[in-house]
Amino acid sequence: MATKRSLDGSDPSVNAGGRPPALKPQHIAALHDIVTEHAQASLQEIADELHRRCGVRVCAATIRRALRAQGIVRLKSVQRVFTRSPAKGTKRYGYTAAHRREDILPYSTNLTDAEWDLIADLFERAPGQRGTPLHYGRRELVNACSYVLRTGCAWRLLPETFTPWQAVYKAFARWVEAGVFEQMQDRLREQWRARMGRASTPTAAVIDAQSNRASPQGGDSGFDAAKKVKGRKRNLVVDTMGLRIALTVTAASVQDRDAAAAVVAQACTKSPRLEKLYTDGAYGGKCAHNIEQTHHIRVEVVRRPGNGTIGILHDPKTVPE
Repeated sequence: MATKRSLDGSDPSVNAGGRPPALKPQHIAALHDIVTEHAQASLQEIADELHRRCGVRVCAATIRRALRAQGIVRLKSVQRVFTRSPAKGTKRYGYTAAHRREDILPYSTNLTDAEWDLIADLFERAPGQRGTPLHYGRRELVNACSYVLRTGCAWRLLPETFTPWQAVYKAFARWVEAGVFEQMQDRLREQWRARMGRASTPTAAVIDAQSNRASPQGGDSGFDAAKKVKGRKRNLVVDTMGLRIALTVTAASVQDRDAAAAVVAQACTKSPRLEKLYTDGAYGGKCAHNIEQTHHIRVEVVRRPGNGTIGILHDPKTVPE
């Protein structure tokens, strides 16, 4: 008498009375590839990647059981305590003599001739443009704005060697409203990428946030419970060289995942070639899935090697090369 077979072709004596396994042999093989490529991924991220590759949707618990059945374990990193070595000759990073520009008078924050040539057309009035004649040079106004940005002083405390602060602030507000400084940032970023041999617009970017203390006069303020900071939060998207692409400012109480949608949309508008976005664990899970579905870019969560909560997936059967 012929023996009945289960739906997946296996012997029913192995899985007698149970339903067919959700993961077939080809899915297990794909699971090994995913673990090899993304050793720090969470169970949900592995499940999402398996669905993308094979079209099968399973829960995180099924992924956990399948990994255990294959002998794949998660190794937790050992936390190390690093001490600063007092040895001589250690290279130090920071503000050194190479960064100083005392030869620019009267202030080192003033733009050089080469720097002004790169952005002059954004601030100067076009020839033949109608309006009130210029009372102050545009370069002098930009130098005053640079001084305020670098020193953090109030507009009213501008040194008398600059243009009157009322004219500087009025020009600054007008340029901000017209997006001139944003255009300058985009132009300088593209020029620097071209200088480094890169394409003008990046295909990969990094998103992160930073909470800073601020006074209540500057806008919405909140308390970041994780960082213990009361103020505002900067949400940034930069390219792999660290050059800023997009920026939004929210109250510090706004979660990173809630503020991600606006800054990612801004980044995709400025960089249409964006294909991959690197994030930390704060943007994982549903936030990463929403970004992929909305903007059709790949989100890769990068975790610290010493993360004791996540660890690294390890297959004992794999022999390192």
